[in-house]
Amino acid sequence: MISIIAKFTVNEGEEQNFLALTKDLIQASQAEAGCIEYDLHKNIKEARTYCMIEKWKDQDAVDFHNNTPHFTSAVPKIVEIAQAEIDVYETL
Repeated sequence: MISIIAKFTVNEGEEQNFLALTKDLIQASQAEAGCIEYDLHKNIKEARTYCMIEKWKDQDAVDFHNNTPHFTSAVPKIVEIAQAEIDVYETL
């Protein structure tokens, strides 16, 4: 299993735009065959800080996801309005 933790710090005034972009991305991603989990979380203590926690069946599922229209259209827009840090983990 592959786990991805994507941390976003959203630019001031862009939270509603960020949430709209991620809503559609989440719904489409959760419908993918290799998706185990794909959920957005908001940091309790840090304003405008979010974390997308993703779990995928395998690397093929991640590769497929990264090439879907919902991913390739949303992610460039998201990184225009938020700083992103991505960590990828593999289950041992």
